[in-house]
Amino acid sequence: MLLEQRDRNGEWTLRVVANKFPAFEGDESLAVRNLGPVHVMAEASGTHEVFVLGRSHDGRVNEFDDEIIADMMMTLRDRFMAHGKLPNVRYTQAFINHGREAGASLSHPHGQLLGLPFVPGEILEEERAFERFKGGCIICTTIEAECAERERVIVETDDAVVVCPFWSAGPYELLIMPRSHDAHITDSTNTTLAGVGRAIRDALDQLVRTLGDIAFNVAFHTAPSHHSGQYHWHVHLWPKLSTTAGFERGTGVMINVAPPEDAAAELRKTSAAV
Repeated sequence: MLLEQRDRNGEWTLRVVANKFPAFEGDESLAVRNLGPVHVMAEASGTHEVFVLGRSHDGRVNEFDDEIIADMMMTLRDRFMAHGKLPNVRYTQAFINHGREAGASLSHPHGQLLGLPFVPGEILEEERAFERFKGGCIICTTIEAECAERERVIVETDDAVVVCPFWSAGPYELLIMPRSHDAHITDSTNTTLAGVGRAIRDALDQLVRTLGDIAFNVAFHTAPSHHSGQYHWHVHLWPKLSTTAGFERGTGVMINVAPPEDAAAELRKTSAAV
């Protein structure tokens, strides 16, 4: 047992445990070895944990009350802090897979945290995008622009804004953005973390009410542990509603059959009807 949250009755509500079949394990620093003129490899050192989201086997994140969703976010922050102290971990990826199509091998609601000995290419590309943007912070500017236009906004609170992003690669893709400009999730206050958690829950609830119990992936993107440049942590939510076929794989160009403005309008209708 790595971490456990308990309620007033002494019963556990959230648990973080070591993965029995880790993708990354060990405390060695990243060491790349050449296996010839084109092939290189490195040991998959790091850590791999399972985040058990509640006692109920049939529970869903979109059904969590405010207290549980806040505990979920605080627990994530605690694990990010713990990973940041490990000498061989340079980046921590937290994610939730729901449904077999989204890669979930267990039906009990859970997430995973992987401490990696390198910074993934996706995060490096986001870092470069933050550095290239000359108007300040690209996330802060996006929040301001989207709240002014309102076409793609589906949740707007004092702590977070959720949109169907202009650059959506798939139907009903969502971007959850904290209003507070914090590079690392570990920099955020309890108020911000709880507010972002509620925004994730409420956005997911709108998706479920609109589309049913769909498969989805949630991924938390934060600055690497020792990063000091421009960044603003955020959360991606990708419903599994379409298939990546030959054209997309061959070109890297995604075809989105549901324009984000239309998707947001549908989700807002669902919210208004509740």
